[in-house]
Amino acid sequence: MTEAWRPDEELDRPRLAASGPVKVRVPAKINLHLGVGPVRADGYHELSTVFHAISLYDEISARRGDTLTLTMEGEGAGELALDESNLVIRAARTLAAHAKVPAHARLHLRKQIPLAAGLAGGSADAAAALVACDALWGLGLSRDELASVAAGIGSDVPFLVYGGTALGTGRGEAVSPVLARPSSWHWVIAIADGGLATPDVYRELDRLREAGQAPRLPGHASNPLLGSADQLLAALRQRDPAVLGAALDNDLQAAALSLRPSLADVLKAGHAAGALAGLISGSGPTCVFLASDGPHASRIAEELTTAEVCRAARTAHGPVPGARVI
Repeated sequence: MTEAWRPDEELDRPRLAASGPVKVRVPAKINLHLGVGPVRADGYHELSTVFHAISLYDEISARRGDTLTLTMEGEGAGELALDESNLVIRAARTLAAHAKVPAHARLHLRKQIPLAAGLAGGSADAAAALVACDALWGLGLSRDELASVAAGIGSDVPFLVYGGTALGTGRGEAVSPVLARPSSWHWVIAIADGGLATPDVYRELDRLREAGQAPRLPGHASNPLLGSADQLLAALRQRDPAVLGAALDNDLQAAALSLRPSLADVLKAGHAAGALAGLISGSGPTCVFLASDGPHASRIAEELTTAEVCRAARTAHGPVPGARVI
C-alpha cells in the first residue's frame, strides 16, 4: 500500500474534541493518467484516472466558534468567495450534518495552491476542512468514513483525504490505492496566469470530439471511449522516471490547449529545459514536468522562470499523504 493508506495513520488525529486550534496540511494533486469517457446520465463524464499527491500545500486551521466562519490569506485572497459556495464551508456543513453536531468553527485558510489550476486546490481545502473539523469536534471518524462524506462534496475530495497515488473511477470519487514499489518522483509545476474552469474544459473536449478534432483513445472493449490506465500503472511499478514519463497522458489536454493555446509554449519550454515528459495537469492550465531527481527539477524550474512562459515554476515531489493534522 502507499504510505498514505497505512491504518496506523488514523492515530495522527485527536480522538477528543480539541480545546485549542487544529492545523491541517493538505497537498495538491496531479493526474498522471486521465481517461475521459462519455457524459453519464448525471451530467458527469465517466473517468479512469491515476491521482498523485504532490508537495504543494494549503493549510487550514480550525478553532472553536459560535458560528461557522471562513477567512483566508495567500493565493486567491480577494478573489475566492468565502460564503456558502466555498467548498470549505460546504465540507464543514456536510460533516456536521453527517455527525449530527452544530456546524460551529472558525476556519482560516492559508492558500498556496492556485485557483482553477488543474491541481484540485478547492477539493484539497474541502478535504482539509473535513479532517480539521473531525479533530476539532472530536468525532474520531476513520479515513474511509471521511472519504465517504467527501464523495458527496466533490469528485477529487475523497482522494485528497487519502493522498498517495490512487486509481480513480466513476466521476473520480471511487478511489483505490495503487500498489507500487516505494519511490519518490520529482516534478516541476509551471503555474499559469489565470485559471481555466473545469466545466468549460470538459465541454470543449466534447465539442472537439464531436468535430473529430480530438482523438477518442481506445480503452477496454466494454468502453472504447475510456482510455485505460494499465500502461501508467505498469510504469509506476518500475523505478525508472523515463518509463513513467512515456506513460503520462491526459485526455483533457487537447481541450485545455484549444482554450489556452499559449500553453503549447510552456510545454515546449519544459521539454527544451530537459524535462523527461510534460503534460497539462487535469483541466489545466498548470503544466507539470517530470524530472529525474531533485537537482534536475531545480534546473528545469530555473529555465522555465528565465523563459518567462509561466507565472511561477515550483519544484515538488510525490507521492505524499493527504490531509493531515500537523
